[in-house]
Amino acid sequence: MITIAIANQKGGVGKTTTAINIATAMAATGWKTLLIDLDPQGNASTGMGVSAEEREQSSYDVLVNETPLIETIIPTSIPGLDMVPATVDLSGAEVELVSVDERTARLRAALENHQGHEICFIDCPPSLGLLTLNALSAADTLLVPLQCEFFALEGLSQLLQTVEKVQQLFNPNLGIIGVALTMFDRRNRLTDQVADDVRDCLGGLVFDTPIPRNVRLSEAPSHGLPALVYDHSCTGSRAYIALARELIARLPEQRKAA
Repeated sequence: MITIAIANQKGGVGKTTTAINIATAMAATGWKTLLIDLDPQGNASTGMGVSAEEREQSSYDVLVNETPLIETIIPTSIPGLDMVPATVDLSGAEVELVSVDERTARLRAALENHQGHEICFIDCPPSLGLLTLNALSAADTLLVPLQCEFFALEGLSQLLQTVEKVQQLFNPNLGIIGVALTMFDRRNRLTDQVADDVRDCLGGLVFDTPIPRNVRLSEAPSHGLPALVYDHSCTGSRAYIALARELIARLPEQRKAA
């Protein structure tokens, strides 16, 4: 199973929207997909239509209680897409894990030898605490949503420094599969300037497909649906479908035929 963490320590950059819709797109193309909600806000769970009653077992139980992953996985309304939901209990997980041995490796241990899915996406919280470190330690690679705004490169440099430290301390094989430009608005000259700066800095690491600002992307979570289901023809949905194609092209060759 390929495990991809979707992370950026800055909030409001489209991490959860990207996680929900890229996971949906991968499932729609035939990949057996798992989405893990590791954000205490539980927005990915809500956006997938998972009610509070369905969250009897959650990612909190995996990290803190060492509950087997298989016991926390629930199906979603999307064929081929399952998820591990999150609850507000996660907000206290970082404190509870501080005194635990191998506290950054709990998720990696849970994912080891997991069968039944070909690809896993982890929706991380907007911080670089123990929850995100668990995701980066467990992941094969990292997908970074980057909002096209003035402070984007500054936040990205901090994240890249964190990735280097994780590589040194916990996960030497962690890579970055790509940076996705989000909230792209061609009417704003600053957007193009930031996109050009990011491409100059990171080159081919940046996906060709930008994700536009789109009302339908914003509306979809309130209906408990990915935008690809809520309105598959809107510009945001079409962009995520194109992004999924790019992602598949970057995955290891031996897994593309899976």
